Amino acid sequence: MANNIYKLVEEHVTNLFETNKKPRLFYHTLEHTQETVKRAKEIAAHYKLSEKEMLAVYIAAWFHDTGRIFTGPENHEEKSAELMKSFMDINCPDAELIQVIDGCILATKRAATPTTIPQQILSDADTYHLGTKEFKRTNKQVRKEMLMEKGISKEEFDIKTLEFLESHKYYTSYCKELLNKGKEENIERLRNKIAERTVNSDQNTLFGPEKPNDPKLNKQTSSLISKGIQTMLRLASQNNLRLSEMADRKANILISVNAIIISVSISVLFRKFETDPFLVAPTIIFLTSSVITIVLSILATRPTITGGQFSKEDITNKKVNLLFFGNFYKASLEDFRWGMGIMMRDPEYLYGSLIKDVYYLGVVLGKKYRLLRIAYNIFMVGVVISVIAFTIAVFTKSPETTTVITTPTRSPL
Repeated sequence: MANNIYKLVEEHVTNLFETNKKPRLFYHTLEHTQETVKRAKEIAAHYKLSEKEMLAVYIAAWFHDTGRIFTGPENHEEKSAELMKSFMDINCPDAELIQVIDGCILATKRAATPTTIPQQILSDADTYHLGTKEFKRTNKQVRKEMLMEKGISKEEFDIKTLEFLESHKYYTSYCKELLNKGKEENIERLRNKIAERTVNSDQNTLFGPEKPNDPKLNKQTSSLISKGIQTMLRLASQNNLRLSEMADRKANILISVNAIIISVSISVLFRKFETDPFLVAPTIIFLTSSVITIVLSILATRPTITGGQFSKEDITNKKVNLLFFGNFYKASLEDFRWGMGIMMRDPEYLYGSLIKDVYYLGVVLGKKYRLLRIAYNIFMVGVVISVIAFTIAVFTKSPETTTVITTPTRSPL
């Protein structure tokens, strides 16, 4: 019975592909199905499966992509399972077997997590090529399909493929040991391809599309311009950093001085309010100006941290500055190295990031010095008004507010 089912399944699926040829399908073809069946047998041979489990893996491998003949890429696994059930209900109506096969087919969905050994075997067989040299060829086939069906660009496709490869994992120990290294090599090649395209697309932006015909002159000019740009950007960054340090020192001075003023006022003046109530108003003015000055100084030096992450689209579109820690501190080292590799290969991206760094340092400096100027003005005005208020309070106090100290008289007796 099992041998008959093997043969019937192979003939049925082969007939489905041959009689329903779709010109839009370049990867999900009979060839891919046959390759998946071959890989499923190879992987399954390393595990002790029952006859029913082996049959389920075999049938699932044949049917897993039949749905692509009749529907688009979204949810084609469900269509494949439906075609399998229709065939099995007629040729082998075993409910338990059909359920196992159904689970295996649905386990090939990208978002699925295979749980049983048969499901893991088929999932790994379906993506076996990701860890082999065949990936380059199969990736071109997948790209042709997606370009025809979705109309996405090659750049978008490569980025999505890279994201898929990085999130993909093999589930069987056999494929982990055999294919993970090859998959990492394919990931690295794809990263380099994206980086090279990013660099080549803008290689003439910095110096213009036309280059001098004299190679020696071109080299000297490029070297001179490059050194001049580097010196300018380095000096600009250093100057901005010095100004930032000066602003922080000024803010610290204001915070320290006013903190002392507040502590002295609280410890000394507050005790005199009961005996000298005329000191209340000047003290409140003095303390208010000190508190406002401290708040503004803290705001001037308070750090601002961004999200700390970036996407591959940000790198390829040159939207993120990796020279600022706030843009990458939550990213993985692998992603950061990849992004820096692209930046270092692309002069326009590198110098653009340095220019952005100088610009945003200037923006932060502008905010710091604006707040510090307001803080110094409030401190200055507060001190002047407080002194005037103390002077007026002392000279206009009523005699009743003066504390009279009397000494006891000795009794004549």
